[in-house]
Amino acid sequence: MTWNRIPCAWLLASALTVIGCTSSPTEPDEPDASTPDASTGEEWDGSYVPLEETGNNWPDTGPFASCTFTVSSGAPCPDDFSLFDLSACNRESLANASTEGMFMLTTRTNRSTPTFSANTLRLSSDGGTQYLGDKPILEQASDGNARLYAVESNFVDGTPRRTMLATCEAPQAPEFTGCYATCLRGKVSQLSTFKSQRMAWRAGESEASGLELVSENFVDIGRPVDVYVTKGHAYVVSISDTDSVSGKEVGGGLTVFNVSDKAAPVKVKTIRLETDNYWNGVWAKGDVLYVASADRGVLVFDIRNPADPQLVLNLPGGNENVHTVFVDGNRLYASASAAVILFDITDPLHPVEINRYSYNGASPHDMFARGDRLYVSTYDQGFVVADVSNPSDIRTLGQYTYPSQFSHHNAVGTFGGRTIAFEGGEGPGEHLRVLDITDPAHIVKIGEFKLRPEYSIHNMVLVGKKLYIAWYQEGVRVLDVSNPTKPTQVAYYNTYRDSEADTGDYFSWTFGIRVPGDGFIYAADSLRGLLILREK
Repeated sequence: MTWNRIPCAWLLASALTVIGCTSSPTEPDEPDASTPDASTGEEWDGSYVPLEETGNNWPDTGPFASCTFTVSSGAPCPDDFSLFDLSACNRESLANASTEGMFMLTTRTNRSTPTFSANTLRLSSDGGTQYLGDKPILEQASDGNARLYAVESNFVDGTPRRTMLATCEAPQAPEFTGCYATCLRGKVSQLSTFKSQRMAWRAGESEASGLELVSENFVDIGRPVDVYVTKGHAYVVSISDTDSVSGKEVGGGLTVFNVSDKAAPVKVKTIRLETDNYWNGVWAKGDVLYVASADRGVLVFDIRNPADPQLVLNLPGGNENVHTVFVDGNRLYASASAAVILFDITDPLHPVEINRYSYNGASPHDMFARGDRLYVSTYDQGFVVADVSNPSDIRTLGQYTYPSQFSHHNAVGTFGGRTIAFEGGEGPGEHLRVLDITDPAHIVKIGEFKLRPEYSIHNMVLVGKKLYIAWYQEGVRVLDVSNPTKPTQVAYYNTYRDSEADTGDYFSWTFGIRVPGDGFIYAADSLRGLLILREK
């Protein structure tokens, strides 16, 4: 998802590699920038019992499979499958293993302190193209009932990568286990065991509960990952993606939909720049749209004519990798490779950089701001609170860390007179944490919410006492957080569908979510495009 276009894919997946109505009243110019004060109505009394923090809570019960390897990390990578030793596997059990469909593979590294990661595997028994992640499987072989697969690809910087896996046994058929190896530059870089899970909706769930799909609008450039809604239009940004047929990179960009009729939005414009095609975040203030670019920082568009955005400039000028953007009042925040950049946008069309904030050189993924406080999710250094009341003298007020952390996104509100943060981690075993940050120097976990450990959160929006979450393969989830110690799911929409056309990888399906106050929910789905939902 180095900060190389797909930071989460580099940090997580490289370790694996291979994370009908007419419009309602006009949408507000800054739909998600209002203070999310949830302290009205029936009050939570502010009491809680502190919860112990144990990390991402993926239980380590040892290797997932009994297969081993004939080489060790750092050894030359073989051109065949000779690095796998399947002699201890119960290969006969694989006769009952699945050979069709999409699977999530959770891996455990063969290290003294194991780490966990994940990728997808698309199998086809009728001769169709098979995929590991979003890469077509180019080599396959068999050893009895065991199946062996290999893919080859390059990172954006040109680093060659070879990924191989071998199935070992099916202790709980039709699921299967096996061994997984990654080679970089011709050397073995990582050895792991894995277990599979056939991807499907959660047990007992239907397609939706409490939510209904109003329209589905395909985006034909790159991989859609975020959306912003203002001035009667939805602005969907896309990152570059790999074409499943040609294997070539397809650039992303900006797709504009007129959403006056929510049941039948009209695509009015597509913007792509040949040398700048990885656009991951989007926000607006009044007549100006800000887009996070991996190549040129923040792109500033004039949207006085909302159907025809005009690129005015890029910030801070030159080449800069910006992953996400956030607007609060007259401040624009942009997460760059090693810092959050602060801009004064009193004149929205001409932002002025006023400072940069970095916590121990950590790479910020996303941030939330409210008044004098900046809340930063910093990947592997946790959740950080900073005082930005004086932008020339930004001070760190507190940090929340946990073992195997991958702090990814957050939202903050006021409940029962206390300041509460909802923090979403990314990666296997990650989930939603609820933190009392009233005293940033002494942050306390007071609640949590989990779905299946194989899947994790991407983005979230807090509106009043509801938290709307874009949860990758788990789709859109709506939680009642009126008592933040006990988040309760009240609605969901399963965006995942099992189709041969949907290859995807770990970082796929529902990415972005907006609730602009017009009675609808807008989701950016990497495979289905712009989804417009309504609460029933």
